[in-house]
Amino acid sequence: MHPNSVFHTHDDAANLEYARERAFGVLAVSGAEGPWLSHIPFLLDEDGETVWLHLLRSNPIARALKEADLPARIAVSGPDSYVSPDWYGVIDQVPTWNYVAVHLTGMLALRPQDELHNLLDRQTAFFEERLLPKAPWTTSKMSDGVMDRMMRAIVPCRMKVTGVDGTWKLNQNKPDDVRERAADHVEAYGQGTDIAVLAALMRAANGQGQ
Repeated sequence: MHPNSVFHTHDDAANLEYARERAFGVLAVSGAEGPWLSHIPFLLDEDGETVWLHLLRSNPIARALKEADLPARIAVSGPDSYVSPDWYGVIDQVPTWNYVAVHLTGMLALRPQDELHNLLDRQTAFFEERLLPKAPWTTSKMSDGVMDRMMRAIVPCRMKVTGVDGTWKLNQNKPDDVRERAADHVEAYGQGTDIAVLAALMRAANGQGQ
């Protein structure tokens, strides 16, 4: 998380809503020889208190969870882009990178295997709903026995959320006209992901400039 408080203007509710809608992030757990990282889709409950996910049984995190619950963090990345100093239209600026990121911290635990099918059904329904009017894919479309065999390779997990933080680095520390010029250039020439979304967020930060 960026240490400047001006980039932490969103409250827990906004950060949780962003994480809930993005529903994909990097799970980090401390291992014996360094951090273990896994890129995961997940579900965040409406109350923002519980994250549901699954891991390959062979994943080092899953193996470690057999011994004990573990402190964990999920980093959820949003739109981002390099910002050139020339795009501000004022002197004495330096390069930077604008981005949105939300971190969820908590305790990660294995769940009983008989919860896995329901978790997969809920995850699938969440993402398939975004593809409407396509008829949603469901696990019932799998051939007899295939789903059960595949599920033996993965395990259900739950993280109880104990902390939420978000960085929305959108040039809020710049005057509105300066930030808007930068947003126009980000939209036209940005290097990163979801450039148009990032530019829109930068413009929406009007009124927060110094």
